[in-house]
Amino acid sequence: MQRSQCLYTERKGLSRKVSIMQVTMSYGRQGLILTFPNDWQVDVVNKKVMPVLDDPQKRVAEALNNPVGCRPLKEEARDKKSACILICDITRPVPNELLLPQIIRELMAGGMEAARIKVLVATGLHRPNKGDELRELVGDDWVMKTVSVENHLARNDEDHLDLGLTKKGTRVKIDKRFVKAELRIVTGLVEPHFMAGYSGGRKVITPGVAHQDTISRLHTALFLEHPGAANCVLDGNPLHEEQLEVVDMLGGALSVNTVITEQRELSFVNFGEIKQSHLKAVEYARLYTETTLPQAYQTVITSNAGYPLDKTFYQTVKGMVGAMEIVKPGGDIFIVSEISEGFGSPEYRLAQKRLMELGAENFLREIKTRDRADIDEWETEKLLKPMRKGLVRLFTQGLTPEEERLTGIEVINDLAKFNQAVRKSGNKEKRVVVIPEGPYIIPFIRG
Repeated sequence: MQRSQCLYTERKGLSRKVSIMQVTMSYGRQGLILTFPNDWQVDVVNKKVMPVLDDPQKRVAEALNNPVGCRPLKEEARDKKSACILICDITRPVPNELLLPQIIRELMAGGMEAARIKVLVATGLHRPNKGDELRELVGDDWVMKTVSVENHLARNDEDHLDLGLTKKGTRVKIDKRFVKAELRIVTGLVEPHFMAGYSGGRKVITPGVAHQDTISRLHTALFLEHPGAANCVLDGNPLHEEQLEVVDMLGGALSVNTVITEQRELSFVNFGEIKQSHLKAVEYARLYTETTLPQAYQTVITSNAGYPLDKTFYQTVKGMVGAMEIVKPGGDIFIVSEISEGFGSPEYRLAQKRLMELGAENFLREIKTRDRADIDEWETEKLLKPMRKGLVRLFTQGLTPEEERLTGIEVINDLAKFNQAVRKSGNKEKRVVVIPEGPYIIPFIRG
């Protein structure tokens, strides 16, 4: 995506409007331009300019040969007969076309047969990726022809092995293709996550290849109503701690971690023992994905980071949560999201229907009593947080009238009317804050 067309100076991620009143939002594949009155102050929150790695293929090779807390990948493969490589599903723009060919070639150079190497799509409870979409996700035809590429299916009991209970009482069931592999490798993108603090690493395992029973336990109010289960928080985050315990129960894993720019270029890559290497990647990502602002705003405008994250309303909740920290109580949160694939799963639709029938307070009271969450109701639970903070309004043309009603927020499918609502909200102060990249940068109030 382009940066905003405002002239600006960077100050801890805050870009201040000078003259031109247009901002390009991340929206689908093409972006969406919003315009503002000339006499308004428009503060645009962008990441600091991220370095782009020259010769990214060479950088990936260097990472595989200069690991954190383990041997180079080729050496790790020499005494192993099988490998399972986890990749994120289509909702995450991981540069698999850079990672997978080199990982697989290193494994084969270490003596592993291609027939014993499996790529497993860590879908969690999302739908499987098939056909052209799977080829797009993998990003390399040689990989598709050389090794087995399969989807994790969380509802298939027979696909999982029971590893026992965590200290908090979570029954851990993980895809046996990953558990039984002699070499377990995780790939992923490290970015803010509104429950786990940061994505990637241990999260690709749980919930990525966990059974639905494990996933539904980890998404109960016991975990998600904890103040530590939030964007950019690892220390004291109960979900993160549970995910790390699962890694220990597995006997460990290795991880290839990436951080990418707004234009989806490689800015950071490392490889190593999953806990250590992931923390190193988080340390790098924090420099660009977290920022502080001096004050809260009445009017906040954000996105859901464009394609592929803004394909459903389910995923769009992430953008709302990411922006809520900087809106004044009772203020306005505006979000743009293409929602090219519609509402989300049938289970999420049912959860939103319950919210409409019960109301927010009764819905929350009900889910707090459960040992396991209903599938996808956790996104409804997270939606309640920005709804409690202020009035949420969404621009999209991807929902039916029935689906618009099920969102529980105000949906505007006419861009002119959306702009009018923004201007009405911001007119008193003549000031708004805009987050073009949505939940890929998280602003906090300096305190």
